[in-house]
Amino acid sequence: MLDKSKINPLKNDSTERTPIGNFSPTEIAKFDQLAESWWDPNGKYKTALEFNRARVEYFITQICLHYERDFNKVAPLKGLHILDVGCGGGLVCEPLAKAGATVVGIDMSEMSIEVAKRHALKSGLNIEYRHEHAQHTSTSDTHRYDVVINAEVIEHVPNQQTLVKQCSQLCKIDGCVIMATLNRTIKSYLLGIIGAEYIMRYLPIGTHSWRDFVTPVELNSMASIAHLELVTEMGMSYNLFTKQWHTTPNVGVNYVQVYKGLVTNLSFCD
Repeated sequence: MLDKSKINPLKNDSTERTPIGNFSPTEIAKFDQLAESWWDPNGKYKTALEFNRARVEYFITQICLHYERDFNKVAPLKGLHILDVGCGGGLVCEPLAKAGATVVGIDMSEMSIEVAKRHALKSGLNIEYRHEHAQHTSTSDTHRYDVVINAEVIEHVPNQQTLVKQCSQLCKIDGCVIMATLNRTIKSYLLGIIGAEYIMRYLPIGTHSWRDFVTPVELNSMASIAHLELVTEMGMSYNLFTKQWHTTPNVGVNYVQVYKGLVTNLSFCD
């Protein structure tokens, strides 16, 4: 087990830990309040929608590379089963479904799941959404996924190592695990919290705690313990002039790591 107290001495043990699952009720409540707002293209969180567009485009590109698919074809992800752990209102799930994948989204926020279901129905997409914790998701061989995605979730859970391990177990051998989060740097504090939450109001104040951000080295260490092999990583950057997000080699703020699943015999209780 990775000793997070050594890697991140600033991170204190959460007083909200619960024996019934690796989640924080306070964090879930935050996203309950946001759920109805995520899909509004003209709302105050439209920058987050643009961020999601750029991020998911990168996800799909990496999945196509992993499975040797042609990104430019219609429905390039057809035949792949994808699990989005911490799916929120479905912002990642819907583009994946449109790209042909069979998608399951799980989240501990019941309100987010209901919003996701309603929006998928409105969009005419067949996506399976479940109000469920990753530790309760089936890990039998017939229920493992070709791709497991965990985007902007790890910084909101009490036990980050456990979450990475759960994502690894839910992935098929030689499958693809995609983790996206925020780096714990001075730059991420200035841009990701002060800038995004307090100045520009791209996100509600209090959405993130800088102490819970995860550096790429820490995430890769947790992934290695969970028997995942790093394939590539990429940062995300926002252009104030064009109002668009794009990928960048700089992982100083938002970043994505793509992994290959190596084993199928992990146990949540190991």
